[in-house]
Amino acid sequence: MVNTEIPNNYTTSPSSFSGTPFLTINHEATIDLDSTNSFEGPEKLLEVWFSASPLSLPEATGPGGLKIVPSAVWKEMLDLVNCKVLSVVESEDVDAYLLSESSMFVFPHKLILKTCGTTTLLSGLPKILEIAALVAKFPHSLANCVRGTATAAIPYRVFYSRKNFLFPDRQHGPHRSWRDEVKSLDRLFLGGSAYMIGKMNGEHWYLYLTEPNTMLTPPATPDREHPVKVLDLPEATLRAKAQDVEIDDGQDETLEILMTDLDPENAKQFYLDHASAVAEGQYFQKARKARQEAQKNLGSINNMDEGEEPKQFRVNGLAEEICDDSVDVFSNASDGCSTSASEDELTFPQELTTEGHALGTVVSDFSGLSAVYPAARYPDARVDAYLFTPCGFSANGVIPSPDAGGSTHYFTVHVTPEPHCSYASFETNVPASQTGRETADVIQQVVGIFKPGRFSVTLFEAKDAIDEDMSVAKKRCSKFEGIQGYRRVDRIVHDLEGYDLVFKYYERFDWEGGAPRLGESGF
Repeated sequence: MVNTEIPNNYTTSPSSFSGTPFLTINHEATIDLDSTNSFEGPEKLLEVWFSASPLSLPEATGPGGLKIVPSAVWKEMLDLVNCKVLSVVESEDVDAYLLSESSMFVFPHKLILKTCGTTTLLSGLPKILEIAALVAKFPHSLANCVRGTATAAIPYRVFYSRKNFLFPDRQHGPHRSWRDEVKSLDRLFLGGSAYMIGKMNGEHWYLYLTEPNTMLTPPATPDREHPVKVLDLPEATLRAKAQDVEIDDGQDETLEILMTDLDPENAKQFYLDHASAVAEGQYFQKARKARQEAQKNLGSINNMDEGEEPKQFRVNGLAEEICDDSVDVFSNASDGCSTSASEDELTFPQELTTEGHALGTVVSDFSGLSAVYPAARYPDARVDAYLFTPCGFSANGVIPSPDAGGSTHYFTVHVTPEPHCSYASFETNVPASQTGRETADVIQQVVGIFKPGRFSVTLFEAKDAIDEDMSVAKKRCSKFEGIQGYRRVDRIVHDLEGYDLVFKYYERFDWEGGAPRLGESGF
């Protein structure tokens, strides 16, 4: 496992199982964190690949790749994006950063950064390229004055996408319009392609991507003393390029479900007050169960043999002796040899009344999100969840493959439950073939948790190099055609370089909402 540098204000909770992901919490960043003004739920999503797979990293980079970058270095980049690290789940294959505004996943060969609100994600992209060059030692080129960095790693491929914003006029920096975002990306990369997928006057989704073996824009004024060098590509990448196929990254596919107009009753479970009430009920329910079990033991006291040691019972993990059949161990008035607090006097833990990871875990379990990839199937999975004040929820899941030698995947969930801007997203790269379930089943389970008025689905999947004409994504397109309780309004299939993209948009049968919020400037 790669060890990263952890700031002094972090605490770690290592798993007791070797190889299992473990959690690091940044308590300083969670102080006074408030989601009251987190109105823009739809996220900006960036994927930067520096190699086609973890197995094709350049020799100078080393097997750790991007995972050798210290957390403090990533934090500097995230400052440019305007978000903070709340906690980190580390594993052999991926480090999952839970952020104040969404998530970041660091693999040896790629980085995925997803941010919501008014964050300026693309402002951090030049810094990402610089970090990959200077710290992770990926092949790099001289800086372009537009980038504003000393040097920049040459990415293998870049993807940027997002749903249409709910409040586009409140965005900052390069995110004020899709046109500005594309211009910002084109200043960095040659030959990028921009798409708008869906109805211009309805729900739609934007995508920018570069071709394999992406080329950076050259410096505006070449440095004669330090000419740009032609860098050798990794041998595995050259072979793939020569054969005109993509290197498989462990069944590379990404499913994204973007939901708006959440059912108010379903959205309540992502409010702090509601979650705390649920936690309190569960807490005292366990206490009552412990009391009932202890009282059953009282009946055997009269039958104790002479010299027999008193029996013990447990209440909230504390052992108490039963020493007299006339003693009510739960009574305040008892003057027997041992007493236990009554239910009214049990102290409800403070962490279950305030925002944080404790209530995040309660919501993850109670809502059913942790059951999407159940522990029975994925025993080494780790879910890192956080509940905000007064509402709002984020979670990252690190999902090691149950099969020996398999890759580690992820899922991430983010929820803005306020009625005037309700939104939830679910994203995962866990292959459908690994789950043993149809894509429609996963979608149905997630949609059932939120019951949105409408939602869109994007399935982004590497092509089958053997059978491109009938790729897996196209075959699967019809399999999640029907989602119970919803009608499909739109369906689009794109044949992209190395990937198939399926986009679908649904509306609930009984939904009586209005038209999508529009107002962005087009390309």
